[in-house]
Amino acid sequence: DRIMTMDLHADQIQGFFDIPVDHLYASGIFVPYIKNLNIENLSIAAPDMGGAKRANAYSQHLNAPMIICHKQREKANVVGKDTAGTITKAADMFMELGASSVRAAVTHPVLSGPAYDRINNSALSEVIVTDTIPLKKDEDTSKFTVLTVADIFADVIERVHDYREISSKFIF
Repeated sequence: DRIMTMDLHADQIQGFFDIPVDHLYASGIFVPYIKNLNIENLSIAAPDMGGAKRANAYSQHLNAPMIICHKQREKANVVGKDTAGTITKAADMFMELGASSVRAAVTHPVLSGPAYDRINNSALSEVIVTDTIPLKKDEDTSKFTVLTVADIFADVIERVHDYREISSKFIF
């Protein structure tokens, strides 16, 4: 009688359901983790225009400037598999332009094809992911940091069960 999700691709997806949807955000674990890194001259980058809204929210919460990469697809409206091409090219470009390090935060690590190799051979120093999708066990995941969403979901489930507010759990 209720759906609980995390970081939907588009907020409008909630409208497809005729029952309550609690749309949780991984920012509740990413923002504190990033703050604890104490990165000097932190900037938040969106790998493409599709990520600009979320990147803007992170930049505001972390009081950091925002960068948007411009990506032009070879064919209009054709989206490929997540092979980490865009994010690794962006990371390499940032390092060439003088960044001291580049990290990526990815809620759902849907990684296919050469994604792991591209990440491991790129300038990315760390890829911070949640455990909503497990990483492949037979791949080199040494650049990955996995943060659990279990506590967020457990807390919201308990709050819903006890008829307590959940709005404080929605960072953005």
